[in-house]
Amino acid sequence: MNPRDQMRKGSTEILILSLLVESPMYGYEISQHLKQRSGGYFEMKEGLLYPTLHRMQQNGWLSSDWRNVDGRQRKYYQLTPVGREVLGEQAAEWKTFLEEMDAFLRANKIWAK
Repeated sequence: MNPRDQMRKGSTEILILSLLVESPMYGYEISQHLKQRSGGYFEMKEGLLYPTLHRMQQNGWLSSDWRNVDGRQRKYYQLTPVGREVLGEQAAEWKTFLEEMDAFLRANKIWAK
């Protein structure tokens, strides 16, 4: 797995949680919003999306229900109170990580601010 894929895989949970804080969504809808809002950078395939959604549901971060939309059954996922807490924790951790990475790379003259 290349570094870009590893970084994207490590951000899968917070990306999903940050979308579901807005409103419940079904799997394909989640993948489309991620792709559209990131200009295609965060394209999430089914092989990563659905196992992640199931794991997050098992962890109690998400709940789901089946809805009939336009004659089709779709499984909608929504944040639980625990999921909201996890989102806050992960957002804080990502903010710290990005700040520390930026400071480290600038200090080592990898990039300038």
